[in-house]
Amino acid sequence: MTILRACLHLPASNYFARSVYRASVYRANQWYSSAATAAAVTENERKPLFDKILIANRGEIACRVISTAKRLGIKTVAIYSEADAQAMHVKLADEAYLIGTAPASDSYLQADRIINVVNQSGAQAIHPGYGFLSENADFAEQLGKQGITFIGPPEAAMRAMGSKSESKRIMQEAGVPVVPGYHGENQDPEFLKQQADKIGYPVLIKAVLGGGGKGMRIVEKPQDFAMMLESSRREALKSFGDDNVLVEKYLTKPRHVEVQVFADKLGNVVHLFERDCSVQRRHQKIIEEAPAPDLLPEIRQQLGAKAVAAAKAVNYVGAGTVEFIMDDETQQFYFMEMNTRLQVEHPVTEMVTNTDLVQWQLEVAAGNPLPKLQHEIHCTGHAFEARIYAENPDTGFLPDTGRIVHLSTPQPSADVRVETGVQQGDAISVFYDPMIAKLIVRGNDRREALRVLRKALDEYEVVGLHTNIAFLKRLAQSKDFIDGQVETGFINKHLDDLFPKANVPSNEAIALAALAYLIDSSTQAARATQFGLASPWSAVDSFRLNAFGMQTALLEYGDQQYSVQVLVLQPGVYTIRVMCEGKQVAEFTQVRSQWSPFAGSPSGGGQLQALLDRRLCRSNVVFSKESITVFDQGQMSVFSIPAPQFLDHTDKSAGSITTPMSCKIVQVLVNIGDEVEQDTPLVVLEAMKMEHVIKAPKAGQISDIFYKKGELVEEGKTLVAFTE
Repeated sequence: MTILRACLHLPASNYFARSVYRASVYRANQWYSSAATAAAVTENERKPLFDKILIANRGEIACRVISTAKRLGIKTVAIYSEADAQAMHVKLADEAYLIGTAPASDSYLQADRIINVVNQSGAQAIHPGYGFLSENADFAEQLGKQGITFIGPPEAAMRAMGSKSESKRIMQEAGVPVVPGYHGENQDPEFLKQQADKIGYPVLIKAVLGGGGKGMRIVEKPQDFAMMLESSRREALKSFGDDNVLVEKYLTKPRHVEVQVFADKLGNVVHLFERDCSVQRRHQKIIEEAPAPDLLPEIRQQLGAKAVAAAKAVNYVGAGTVEFIMDDETQQFYFMEMNTRLQVEHPVTEMVTNTDLVQWQLEVAAGNPLPKLQHEIHCTGHAFEARIYAENPDTGFLPDTGRIVHLSTPQPSADVRVETGVQQGDAISVFYDPMIAKLIVRGNDRREALRVLRKALDEYEVVGLHTNIAFLKRLAQSKDFIDGQVETGFINKHLDDLFPKANVPSNEAIALAALAYLIDSSTQAARATQFGLASPWSAVDSFRLNAFGMQTALLEYGDQQYSVQVLVLQPGVYTIRVMCEGKQVAEFTQVRSQWSPFAGSPSGGGQLQALLDRRLCRSNVVFSKESITVFDQGQMSVFSIPAPQFLDHTDKSAGSITTPMSCKIVQVLVNIGDEVEQDTPLVVLEAMKMEHVIKAPKAGQISDIFYKKGELVEEGKTLVAFTE
């Protein structure tokens, strides 16, 4: 179990290293049997696995592949960009090679450089992960010509299924139902508009070579078609190097159901049941589950059969996912596309089938039969995967960037997995996908799995940038979600539940924030005084300096300011009064506390144990220069510390538009002097490989434009100003 030794190379204080260690033990115990000799191959007939493989990817999927490879005794080679020099996958691999600068176009998409590393390192095969070159048929063909094994399907199958239009033609011939639409080669904008008019709105524009929601646009009205088509093509060209699109009817209440398939080089094809990926934002999956809830038994059987038929139609080999769009009312399903790679959400299938799909990939690529045949694959229990993203749900799920100053994850177990490629201290950059981790849980049934998921989300702590964790908690608590009433419009139809307007911190969280801040400030000041670094009169420790032993902390939460009085009764015992707008809103007496600063952590803070109204609180509290974050009973509360007025340089001028994140300017759609209406598109930004349209918040005249096409802009910078 080599991965255990690799993880131990990381600092002992690193929480994630210990988590990977424990998770590896569970995975080894749970999955070792998945290499079963169900296909009746003797040891002499079985072909050996590779000695060394290169992983042409980064992040959590690279770490995931390394985990299985090390367990099987296979050496691993990592590639990395300049931005990923200290990344986890680089530390875990046996070897690592720098291949370019931060942009993927100059690193992870550089096929020739990657092949040079294969030859230099002596690797025998490449595992592409997902994204980047994983579905690039030219790359797979190039590897084959050089005698390098591509751990994936044949290039012919990739070409057939990589084109959404060609794949739909093949599926029709194979008897698999497809969505009505135009899948042809004529890409004239006016012709495509005519096809959309014939199909009837709403329609869906999709990149022919695509996935992950990139290049996908829903068009509600005819007058929006041209702009949406242009945006779709731009994004598709950047992501896939091809701007061809297709146009399909958009189902108004669809479900996204997909089937995991696997095939070997000996003609065996199986399915490993279905997953439901209906709950999405920005056309990208956010939570997945297996099996799909509330499917009729005959529909489940038909889905598996059609998926196997789809794989056989293109002589498929390896791991693939056949995606269907399903009418939620009738459960009539239509072929959507086939992803010719391992999916992000593959762990939920592993959890309910007791398999290691990466090991299956390695076995098949080596020429061995599938570890299990169809009658030996069973679905047991229920599993969820929640994707932890650096994004702000309150601003339309816009991606966020920044450094992870505090990270604490749930304890790994047989029923809880955390798959990630980042550690505390790492940065989420503008160059790559903003996913921090995947949280995967399992239960004996759907409700039990949801209960495990909710508990695990309560234990997940991230500070330093916005995340979707709180949103995922609300989603997992939603009555309709608990009842299995999922469809792709779920988020928009449950906005009030998922985005509550009333969001106030608990009195306990306010008291804990103030107490932790004052105790820590006192400790820091005392330490500085001890070593002659500061005068005791400069400390905030008025616990000693104030004759009455009382200190007041000012905290802000949104627009609300709280004044918290902490009175020292005796060492370690306090009375805490929470004041708001001049009135006392809470008082806690005989508060006994113990403060334990985080050991070896780059973030300021620690764990505060405090007895509040007979409840023993154990809360992690994280400090930054401007905020205090409190985790209490699964709730995260972020307080700001008001700056003195003479330090406040905040620009409070109105009438301007600022960048919601670090980004690149793709298009400026207005000119100085233009009169615009509310919601007029002003600027198109690109961040995290996705385009975002910034619209006018009001009607007015453009007085200034500060950036032009192609420029990189930091978060919070003014883009466009209006005449006041």
